[in-house]
Amino acid sequence: MSNQSLHERRAAAMAQGQGALHPVYVSRARNAEIWDVDGNRLIDLGAGIAVNNTGHNHPRIQAAVQAQVEQFSHTCLMVTPYESAVDLAEKLNRIAPGPSPKKSIFVTTGAEAVENCVKIARSHTGRPGVIAFKGGFHGRTNLTMGLTGKVKPYKAGFGPFPADIFHAPYPNAYHGVTVEESLAALDDLFLCDIEPDRVAAIIIEPVQGEGGFYAAPADFMQALRKRCDDHGILLIADEIQTGFARTGRMFATEYAGVEPDLMTMAKGIAGGFPIAAVVGKAEIMDSPGPGGLGGTYGGSPIGCVAALAVLEVIQEENLCQRALEIGDRMTARLRQLQERFPARVGDVRNLGAMIAMELVVDGDVNRPDPELTRALISEAAANGLILLSCGIRGNVVRFLPALTIPDELIDESMDILDRSLAALS
Repeated sequence: MSNQSLHERRAAAMAQGQGALHPVYVSRARNAEIWDVDGNRLIDLGAGIAVNNTGHNHPRIQAAVQAQVEQFSHTCLMVTPYESAVDLAEKLNRIAPGPSPKKSIFVTTGAEAVENCVKIARSHTGRPGVIAFKGGFHGRTNLTMGLTGKVKPYKAGFGPFPADIFHAPYPNAYHGVTVEESLAALDDLFLCDIEPDRVAAIIIEPVQGEGGFYAAPADFMQALRKRCDDHGILLIADEIQTGFARTGRMFATEYAGVEPDLMTMAKGIAGGFPIAAVVGKAEIMDSPGPGGLGGTYGGSPIGCVAALAVLEVIQEENLCQRALEIGDRMTARLRQLQERFPARVGDVRNLGAMIAMELVVDGDVNRPDPELTRALISEAAANGLILLSCGIRGNVVRFLPALTIPDELIDESMDILDRSLAALS
């Protein structure tokens, strides 16, 4: 068994649409390191796409899951529920931003959480419309593809998409889109495309994930909250990639000081075990009747105990503060790279440990370099470093290290990145 033989078997057995960025087949993983079936060691700066915020195979989470498996693995939360789900709902309700009483539901994936947010918003308001943002990513189901503001590879060839979905530009200082322009475009939607009293919700990522790791300014989030209040529209914060200490706060929305009406939670919620949640204001969450929400595997008992352990680890290991330290340490190195290669590294940005480096041609923001991005990710992997890309133009390298990564691995990973970029320059 080798990486090559497994990759050949995979190509023959699995649909190409479920791609694989690296032909690396994992044998074991611990914290921020993985070892493949060929015996190679790699530093993982993807964390399963922001899932393993607490690192691979954290002993606290491993113990909680093993203890649960000894008891039972599934009974269906909607049939015969269990205490861990109640415990988790209570804790998520307490940590969600804002003073309003909260309630939760559990599903299995982030896309399910987004779809249920839209269902709840439509049920509560009696309105059909939803406004999302260009560059946003909300999932691969039909409705969430409609909400997603990036065509390739997520939407190309998969339409038609649901009606009454509209997109506004996301504020982006590096690309010259101001807060004022974004708000003006939103107001223009109300004038030209859909009247505000037909809009159920506005959904936004406080930091765009697949779109390129651009953070929404606090004044934009605050203005968005006011427009929603003025028009009876619900504000949905998609915190799937930004949640659970990733940005230096438990949730990135906290930086803006706004309270969403509904929030999606997934990825880092359970340290690698599949569970997702919608948390929102109690009176809104109770709008759908019994049986209107849920799913067979939603709120898996294994996912619930893993998520409870994650919350304990975040608190006991002070991972919000650690995310800020990681962000400072990594961006300092990335800015050194930018100084050395100003024609290639156009921008370095972060919110906590949600870190990005945007690659361009001749230092020109309007000339993205997706070819260099692909080459750099491949070169880094060959040198023992797992990286991910993102951005609507495919030219952003994103860094999502485990929040438990030690400083020496950060430094080693940045040394590998330095050598890899130098080899391509």
